[in-house]
Amino acid sequence: MRLGLADRIAGQAQATAQALPDDVAPLAEDIPVIGGVTPPSREDLLAVEPDFVYSPTTYEFTAERGFASIEQLDQAGASVYVANGGCQDRRMTGEVTDLFTDLKNIGEVFGVEDAATKLIAQSRADLDEVAKALADVDKLRVAQVYVDGTTLQAIGAGVEYNILRLAGADNVYTPDQPAFAKFFAATITPESLAAEQPDALVFSVYDKKHEAATRKYLTTTFPDMPAVRAGRLIAVSSADVFPGTLGNISIVRQIAKQLYPDAF
Repeated sequence: MRLGLADRIAGQAQATAQALPDDVAPLAEDIPVIGGVTPPSREDLLAVEPDFVYSPTTYEFTAERGFASIEQLDQAGASVYVANGGCQDRRMTGEVTDLFTDLKNIGEVFGVEDAATKLIAQSRADLDEVAKALADVDKLRVAQVYVDGTTLQAIGAGVEYNILRLAGADNVYTPDQPAFAKFFAATITPESLAAEQPDALVFSVYDKKHEAATRKYLTTTFPDMPAVRAGRLIAVSSADVFPGTLGNISIVRQIAKQLYPDAF
């Protein structure tokens, strides 16, 4: 929508994971919402008759989960674009700056190259500003986790890993560790996380209820962890860690400011 394409959007998916930014929300008021936190069903997506589908990862096209496959969309006359950092051969090595390739490509597809160039320049400037602010900080050891009930996952690769790096973190979990050789996330035991003694925990959530439940789990399970004692439990929206979204840029600053408030 920031590219000036609001009147050409047939539907917005996974749109209930967080409230839209103030400058975007009014533009989206009349755009149908398809699906909730999860990707839309095959029927709901095909019902809006899209010509072009933009997705953060290939997961959104898993037919076994009831989503429209790329082949089914092709048969319906819709072209599919998977974000650079979320495509199959980049999911483990994707970076925040992959977004700039996506913006450039979308700009060319829809004939809004100037708007895309301006958005890329502003996003680069935002990242540069954060990097400058963090130039002299003593890096904190940070673990990124995801909690679903009592299941604990660590995040150690992909765009999510790169977000932490750009936010000035010394990542506890990294792509060279065996657990993340094939997938960016791995189920871990509470004991293994406790042994790492991270200075901060970053976790993604899909709504306020999920955030509250995650905070309760972390504070009660790890009361003596440095991250918990220091109050460095940083929640980010699950929508902002999707590859190929402008949220990747904004949460670099969000995390950095909570890790190093004196630097800003």
